Amino acid sequence: MTDTITLTGTVATDPRRVTTSTGLDITTFRLASTHRRYDEDTNTWVDGDTNWYTITTFRQLAANTHTSVQKGDRVIITGALRIREWENGDKHGTTVDIDATTVGHDLTFGTSTWTRTRPTVDSTNPTEDTDSVNPVA
Repeated sequence: MTDTITLTGTVATDPRRVTTSTGLDITTFRLASTHRRYDEDTNTWVDGDTNWYTITTFRQLAANTHTSVQKGDRVIITGALRIREWENGDKHGTTVDIDATTVGHDLTFGTSTWTRTRPTVDSTNPTEDTDSVNPVA
């Protein structure tokens, strides 16, 4: 079973885009998500612990993410949560990955301009060409 999660945070690394030998676009970046709370005793905002996530996007979302998102941007992410334990010699840890289905700017912290992109046609799935069903005027 896949758990779906929504996160807000700051893009901590420059998004890195690769295209596989089969033509699949993949963009990855690290996301830092820090819980903040207001401390009434000191009348200040206090940062809590930071959680780190590896965000992975595929296909058209990967191309759009690489073009639109930069290190330092505040974003909101929705996707499938994957938690994996790893070990490398004496070192071990936990990796938290998100296979994103949605990436967008967090408009609480700024403004954004949206431009529609034409979907790419996947030759193995001809129904992906949505322009023939929903033409753009």
